[in-house]
Amino acid sequence: MTRRGDFPSLIINEIFHSLQGESSRVGLPTVFIRLTGCPLRCTWCDTEHAFSGGERRSVPEILAQVAAFGTRVVCVTGGEPLAQKSCLPLLSALCDAGYDVSLETSGALDISGVDPRVSRIVDLKAPGSGEAARNRWENLPFLTSRDELKFVLADRADYEWAKGVVVEHALDKRCPLLFSPVQGALPPTDLAAWILADRLPVRFQLQLHKVLWGNMRGK
Repeated sequence: MTRRGDFPSLIINEIFHSLQGESSRVGLPTVFIRLTGCPLRCTWCDTEHAFSGGERRSVPEILAQVAAFGTRVVCVTGGEPLAQKSCLPLLSALCDAGYDVSLETSGALDISGVDPRVSRIVDLKAPGSGEAARNRWENLPFLTSRDELKFVLADRADYEWAKGVVVEHALDKRCPLLFSPVQGALPPTDLAAWILADRLPVRFQLQLHKVLWGNMRGK
């Protein structure tokens, strides 16, 4: 673990204040901590700027910057935040400081060590992402009602795959489920119609931040 002084440190791509665009927290004012680095290369990735760059900061430095926004809800994202080992002590430190913390993770890495006070938003990769082989199925038993599973879908084949996974693993009994269309690839009305026709127990979602600001960085 890399440290600055006596504290863990991480490479931070950006920290910003915006509205949460996804998950059950959609619309809530949120401080986002975006960590640098990701071992995956999804075909539809919209955060390629997080693959590299950034500045190394200690956990106390990060906490100080977060506190300046005066917002209780915090989301740690990436990239793939769990690719940095010091993500785990950062999550615990945020919880200790009284924040309502969520973690956005690809689901390709082990989530079992994440502080149980954190809500884990796990993105299961559909075949259209090009990274379905990286899904860590061993994560599913660790999910609780505090967590959420997200499926980003590019076409009907992705939808049928996701539907099969939900049914096979009875995922609706484990945690809330989120289905999203890939922007510019799958018409949202098509995905909505399929969900309704199949009476699927999932939540349809669009990325609110893209509706409001497009692909503007820091939003």
